[in-house]
Parts: sequence; structure tokens; C-alpha cells
Amino acid sequence: MTERPTGPPVERERPSGSVGRHPRDLVMLLVAVSVVVLCSLAQRAGAVNPVELAIFEQFQQIPAASTPVWRALALAGSWGGIAVVSASVLYLKRIRLGLQCAGAGLAGLGAAALMDRLLGGRGVPAELIAATGVRLPGPEGFAFPGLHATVVAAMVALLAPYLRKPDYRGAAWAVAALTACADVYLGHSLPLDAFAGSFLGWAVGAAFHLLWGAPGRRTSESLVRRALLRAGLTPTRIVPIRERLGAPREFEVTTDAGDLLRVEVIGRLHRRGRAWYRLRRLLASVEVEDEPRLSTPYHEAEHEALVTLFAQNAGLRTPPIVLTCETRHGAPLLVRRRIEGLRLTQLPREEIDDRLLDAVWRQVAALGDARIAHHDLRAKNILVDTDGNPWLLNFTFGIVGATAARAAEDIAEALVSIASRVGVERAVRSACRVLPADRLEAALVYLQPLALPRRIRKQLSRGRYPLIDLRETLAEQIGRPLPTFRSPLRPGTVVGLLLLGAAVYTLLPQLSSMREVADSLRNAHWGWLAAATVTGFGAIVLASVSILGSSPTRLPFWRTTAVQFAAAFTGRTTPGGIGFFGINVAFMERLGIRRSSALGVTMLNMVATSVVGAIWSVIGVFAIGAGVLPGAHVLPGRSLLVGGVCVLAAAVAVLASPFGRRRIVGPGLRVARELLGVLRQPRRAVELFGGVTAYLVVSGLGLAASLVAFGASVPVLTAITVFVIGQTLGHIAPIPGGLGPTEALMVAGLTAMGTAPTVAVAAVLASRLLTYWLPAVTGVAVFRYLQHHEVV
Repeated sequence: MTERPTGPPVERERPSGSVGRHPRDLVMLLVAVSVVVLCSLAQRAGAVNPVELAIFEQFQQIPAASTPVWRALALAGSWGGIAVVSASVLYLKRIRLGLQCAGAGLAGLGAAALMDRLLGGRGVPAELIAATGVRLPGPEGFAFPGLHATVVAAMVALLAPYLRKPDYRGAAWAVAALTACADVYLGHSLPLDAFAGSFLGWAVGAAFHLLWGAPGRRTSESLVRRALLRAGLTPTRIVPIRERLGAPREFEVTTDAGDLLRVEVIGRLHRRGRAWYRLRRLLASVEVEDEPRLSTPYHEAEHEALVTLFAQNAGLRTPPIVLTCETRHGAPLLVRRRIEGLRLTQLPREEIDDRLLDAVWRQVAALGDARIAHHDLRAKNILVDTDGNPWLLNFTFGIVGATAARAAEDIAEALVSIASRVGVERAVRSACRVLPADRLEAALVYLQPLALPRRIRKQLSRGRYPLIDLRETLAEQIGRPLPTFRSPLRPGTVVGLLLLGAAVYTLLPQLSSMREVADSLRNAHWGWLAAATVTGFGAIVLASVSILGSSPTRLPFWRTTAVQFAAAFTGRTTPGGIGFFGINVAFMERLGIRRSSALGVTMLNMVATSVVGAIWSVIGVFAIGAGVLPGAHVLPGRSLLVGGVCVLAAAVAVLASPFGRRRIVGPGLRVARELLGVLRQPRRAVELFGGVTAYLVVSGLGLAASLVAFGASVPVLTAITVFVIGQTLGHIAPIPGGLGPTEALMVAGLTAMGTAPTVAVAAVLASRLLTYWLPAVTGVAVFRYLQHHEVV
């Protein structure tokens, strides 16, 4: 829909109508300045990190044929680049913006030059002077911060709010990042210098926004009035009815003709900014279709208007669309007829009767029949008018021509929303009265946390397993089995994992020498490497023993062991071991164990592993520092005391915070009670804690065997301790298999114990490949076998 070209004359809209300041710019400024300060402290230390040198050397290996491109990028951060960009903006008759652009570029240039003068350049390391084919600066050394990176980042940060399409903003920031890379490639800066320059430029852009404002900061009543007048409406009364961070998001409008309207401000692209949600859906055990990609907020407003019109034509009750319009430099507006009533979240529970619930489900069924997906069926998006009829609101995420899978997602969302208001039993019974069992069965697979958006899941109470109860109750009511487990691994995850692995296995050898590491691999004792491989598979068998101890119901040993081999594939290739949870829960459900109990068993096993690993890590760190372990270096007692106090203070601060009490202390106490219950049963305690300890010990023996294969003489207990510390701390990061942090921690631990860097890198990489990732590869075949025989 487009604006009406005719209407009463209106006052001339000032270009700065929606240009203003926003607290976000202050936050950005503080963050950017903090990063620059930290980089400055690192620069003042003098020494150049080996990883930074390795990255610089990798840039120098880029083919020389690309040099003209890098020089052109560097020119964009010079006087000429400032002139060209400013002139282009002025040519587009944006005088104020063009002057600001020139000012930001010059301010970035001056700030970088001033910092370089005050802090001094970074000297060229001796390793680079001795290297051949490396581009190096003159006697003044590397500039800090990177000059060209600062200038381009400053202009991009200033111009970004004026670039209306996200793709344009992404391209501009890509140019800024490539300019920083150009500084490194051409030998003007080290990676730290270019990184600091990019953040310094970002700080300059944020400072300019704070001083002179930027578009899209606030949509006021006067701005809405002017936009409606331009669209042909004559508002007589505008009242903001919903605010977010101080800015009105919805307005009630009365026109001179007596029409009652509701105006929604589309402040940003809603479907963007859901990176963590998209990652979670990627890891779900079902293919979850995502929302369509829209280019601009105005495109989003028009999309919602289009879907709403289709819904109206299909006979659904939804407030009619009047028009869409747009404010200059600001957010688009979506204008609807106003329907008097209360949202389902505002309606008292006693007024939500079966007649209303049946009417809601008929609207959901009509959505599916019309092949329209709502994809945001929260209780707040269901309006009950004064006659008790439900209306569907907000088709922001709607889809026309939706597949059956999308319709099933809508049913799952509606089940969660209605259950949050009337309880699980009534929600399921009402759905069964209106919808056939086949359509409800299709929704079963989407009743899992990873397949539902957070906006849907958070409606449920903070009970332990409300979503599980809803899933099991629905399956029981319609007489259908729970869906089988599907691998959470997706092609995109495989590609990302391979790229990350290639980076880790390429950069870590740079800490010593790639050639020396390769020579060590060729000269390794293959018998000991075979022994290390055996420990990787043996550790999985011991992990199955710990699973047996976690369950109060006796599990079959061999099938449990087979599931753990499959879990080596599903768990090690997903962040946080999500696949480990999924496959074990599915296996126990097949054995007749309720999903809530199966989740408790799996959680108990992971907590026991974390507890044993954490205790071993703490004792190991202090033992290494005190010189108790063979080969350890003794740290001063004051260092141990200060480190322990800092860790304890940080832990107390986190646990005492509202987040810590809600997310750590509360669940921790529940799990602690379950652990105490296990300790009261000697057999289960031996299986659980003995299996976990044996799993860590045997896995650590794999690292010890790998060290022997490369000729290192590291005591076995020391090697196991280094492994446990690296394994425990490395898996805190939400990276599949802890790839990267785990290897780095193990290498750091071994080198701290006196192992040569070349041997440490070679041993850790070989150990992780043979004992951790090789079983994951073989787990693919086991997983397919278990799927075929319906074990999971």
C-alpha cells in the first residue's frame, strides 16, 4: 500500500523532524572508548603477541595480485576518501549530512594522529625483520591506531543510520572492516592497531550522533500528525498508548470524520536482531521454517498490511488496515481501525470460557485452511471484543501461501499461549474439540524449546517442565506417539564447524612453527597414537556407566552404550551439547520414561560431570601453582591468594545478583538435592561419580599417550590434570565441542608445565582429533542405525 497523493495542505516538514539523540549512542561511545583504552594498554606493554604475529604473517601470504584492491581501500581512509564521500553526499543535496561526514572523517584522522603521537608507534618485531616477503613500515614503526581504519569507520558509523536498507549498512561496515584488513596487508598496522582504529572511528561516529543527532530516534505526536496529514487523513486527537524505552510505539487517533484508528510505529525491522533465536532454531531437532527476509522497516509495514488484507478476505477477524505511510528520516506507520475490547492477557481467567476458547481455535483453523501463517500467536495478540469474539492482531511475521509445517507451528504457538492463560488440560481439551487429531499431531514436534521463539515460550510459568507437560498431554489426548529424535546438525553447522576447525588447526601451530609441528607429526610414534585412539572410544563406554547411575530406572547397558556413541556425534557437533540432551531424552522416552524424568536424568549427568571436572580443575590449578604436581612451576603464594580471592569475589557477586539467584542458585539447589539423593544409593553413586571420573581419567590418558607419541616426558597425572582443566573450561564457551578454547587451554597448560610449544601443539591437536572428533565421525553410523531401529 502507498501513501495517498492528495489531501489537505500541510505544513512543510522540517528535515530534522525525527532526528534526535538516543541513549544507545552513549552506550556505543562508552563501549568503543573502553575497547580503545584496553588496546592502548596492550600496546603500551611493548611485546607483540605470537597470535597477532601469526595473523599478520597470514595476511602477508595473500596473493600480490590483490594489492591494487587493498591500496584502493586504504585510499578511502585518506584525505581523498574523505573528500570523495563528503562530495557525494553534498551532491545528493544533503548539506548538513555532508558537512558532518567531512567533520567525522577529519575528527577520526586527527584522533588517530594524536594517539599515535602521544603513545608512539609500535616497533617492528625481530621475527618480522628476519622474515622475507613481508611488507613492513619505515623506521617509525607500525602506526597505532590504524589511521585508515579509523577514518573509514568514523564515516561509516556516522552514515549508517541514514542508509535505510540493512544490506547497504552491511556493505558499508564490510568496507570499514576490509579497510582495517588493508592496513594489515599493506604493512601499515598490526592487527591490534587496525582493531583499535576501527573502534576509535566507531567512537567518533557515536560522538557525532550525540552532538548533532541522527534519524529514527523518536516518533513524536507531531511527527505522526504530519505523516497522517500527508497521507490524506485529518487527525483531531492523537494519544500515545504504549511506550518502549520512553518512545511511543502505538497511538490512538481520532479523525475529523469520527473514525477511531490505531497507529503502530514500525521502529526497526522486527525479524532482524534475532541472531540467538535463529541459532537455537537451527539446532532444533526439526526443520523449522523461518520468517521471510524483508529489506526495510517500510517493507515490513507493507508486508503486514498485505497479510492482513489476505486474512480479511479469508474471513478471519482482524482489525482492517486503513493505510501505511512514512515519516521523513523516521519510522513507517501502520494505520488500522480500532476495535474496542481487551487482549486475552488482560481478560480475567474466569471470563475465559469454553465458548471463547472454541472461537479462538476456529480462527487458528481458518488460518491453516487459508494457508496463512501468523507465527506470533501470543495471548496478547488475541483481542476479545465487547461481544466476546476473538480478533487476531499483528501479522508482522505472517506468511501468505504457508506450508503445512508453518500451520503446525501456529497450532503449537496457540497451544502454549492458551495454556499460559487457562492451564495445560483446558488448552489441550479445547484444541481437541475443534481441530482434528492429524493437525494436532503435526504440532507435537514443535512443542520443544528450540522450535519455539522466546516470545512464545516465556508466556508459560516458571515451572520446571510446563512445555513437556503440554507435549505429553497432547500426545495422550489424541492417542499418538511422541515424535522420534532427529539430528540437530544442519549443513550450515557442518560448514561453520569445518571452517572453525581449519582456523584452529592452522593458527595454533603458528604459536611455534608450522614446519616443526609438521615434522613432529611425521616422526610420531604411531603405536602410541593408536593407543590414544582406543582411549577415546573407551571413554564413551565409561560415559554410559555414568548415565546408568543418573537414572533411578534401570537402563539396558548395551543400548545405552550405543546411544552414547551416537551422542558423540549429536552432542559434540552442537553448542552446549544440545544434541547430547536430545538423543538421550528421546532414547529414554522410547523406554517409557516420562520426558520430564528423562530430562532430569540427563541434566543430573551433565551436572555431575561439571562438578567433578570443576573440583579437579580447582585442585589442579592450586596444585600446579604450589608445585605439588611433577614438573609444575611454583607460583608465589601471594599470586595464589590474590587469584583465589578474585575468583571467589567474582563468584559471590554473580550468585548474589538477581540473575544468579534466579538462574544459578535456584536450579543449583534443586540439582544438589538430586545429587544428595544419588549419594544415598551406593550403587548409583558409584556408577555416576565413578563413571564420570573414569571418563575424565581415560580421556586424559589419551592426551598422555599422545604426548609420549611425540617424545614428551610429561607425568601422567599432570597430563590428565591439564586435560581436565582444558576440557572443563573450554566447554563453557557455546562452541560445538569447545573447538578452539579447549585446544588453546591445553596447549597453554602444557607449555606452562615446561613442554616445548611444538610438541604441545602437535600432541593436543592429534589427541583431540583422535580421541574426540574421530568417535564423533563413527557416531554418525551408530546414530543412523538407532534411528532405523527406532531406538531414538
